[in-house]
Amino acid sequence: MMSQEMNDLITRIGPNEPCGKLMRQYWQPAALAVELDDERPLRKVRLLGEDFVLFRDEEGRYGLLDRDCPHRGADLAFGRLEGGGLRCSFHGWLFDVEGNCLETPAEPAKSRMCENIKQRAFPVVERAGILWAYLGEGEPPAFPQLDCFVAPDTHVFAFKGLWDCNWLQAMEVGIDPAHASFLHRFFEDEDVRQSYGKQFRGASSGTELPMTKILREYDRPIINVEHTEYGLRLIALRQLDEERTHVRVTNQIFPHGIVIPLSQEMTITQWHVPVDDTHCYWFSVFTSYTGAVDKEKMREQRLELIEPPEYRSRRNKSNDYGFDPHEQAHETYTGMGADINVHDQWAVESMGPIQDRTREHLGQSDKAIIQYRRLLRKEIEKVGNGETPLMVLEEPEARSVQGPATMDGIGPTNGWETYWMEVDVSRRRGAPWMAAAPEEQAGDEDGAPKLRSVS
Repeated sequence: MMSQEMNDLITRIGPNEPCGKLMRQYWQPAALAVELDDERPLRKVRLLGEDFVLFRDEEGRYGLLDRDCPHRGADLAFGRLEGGGLRCSFHGWLFDVEGNCLETPAEPAKSRMCENIKQRAFPVVERAGILWAYLGEGEPPAFPQLDCFVAPDTHVFAFKGLWDCNWLQAMEVGIDPAHASFLHRFFEDEDVRQSYGKQFRGASSGTELPMTKILREYDRPIINVEHTEYGLRLIALRQLDEERTHVRVTNQIFPHGIVIPLSQEMTITQWHVPVDDTHCYWFSVFTSYTGAVDKEKMREQRLELIEPPEYRSRRNKSNDYGFDPHEQAHETYTGMGADINVHDQWAVESMGPIQDRTREHLGQSDKAIIQYRRLLRKEIEKVGNGETPLMVLEEPEARSVQGPATMDGIGPTNGWETYWMEVDVSRRRGAPWMAAAPEEQAGDEDGAPKLRSVS
């Protein structure tokens, strides 16, 4: 069991907390780019326990400033976008994207007061439909060459959702291969041709066998965990018979990302971003290796459940997540509808605002969670010692972090190790945007390397 002191260490993300100092070493998703619409390109943002205002100025530059005006603390989220920056509505003080005070109009005409005023400001960049902010000190790290960052805008779609719980329990559901056989169980299989944009609803690669059927009928996966240059790789094996094994490959991208297969043509890259200690957003980027993403359809699907501007689920704790006992008896394992985001949301929010890990009992199926927590503690300690943590990358290193590989398919029971790599390499090399295959998967004439299991 975990001590309360250790639970606090790995969950709390304020600016003075050890884990908070770790999180500030990385670019963090702050908003979807579409949230800054042309009518009013400004949003209030709460990120890592602090309050900011995010905006785009008249020249198209992005800025992230502390939300309280340095004059008398009024809320800049209600300011005016004019004069080359953001103007406070209280006394008209004007700030640019770098936090420079450009005007203090209520002061005497010859006043030079603004030269001594500086609002705290942070870098913002757009990648894959998301606006990323860097809250740390010094130069920001380089972005790794993940597929979602390499693919053009036509082949990615970004969305988000708000959960009322600590970031860590939300992140851990994404590295738990065993739960999908229960939490996301459907008693009847849909037509896989109607599965576009829906997780766990398509067919496994190379077959017409629905993922839902495999997860339902084979609920004791063998789970392999491998440490990688970016975090962890998880491989869940469900042996169907002596000849065939279902292989599902997912990844943990340090510090709080996951990369998982959606379908034969898409992957999901998802970050579980701390809003504060008791709330988090998931930001997802769907990346297509075939045709352009149907963004309108993807957005319409998600807006059926999730409501802007906060992007809260319409099924939530206040209405028991839409729980229907008849549905639970006859259609789904949870009785909470067909959208697996609701299932995950119930699971992690039901643990409480911050899960009490002093009361949990982990088993063999939790080996990825155990390995991740060890990794998280190790990287927190590095930052405390003034060292550079995992995935804080300079440009040459960032170019070498590619992919990573994902796959959901049925391969040979003897030879699954090379099968999944071949499937992923073939898909990536066939992408119209020419994504490169990670070098470790390229293999040679003797075949690709095998994975090592870490318990």
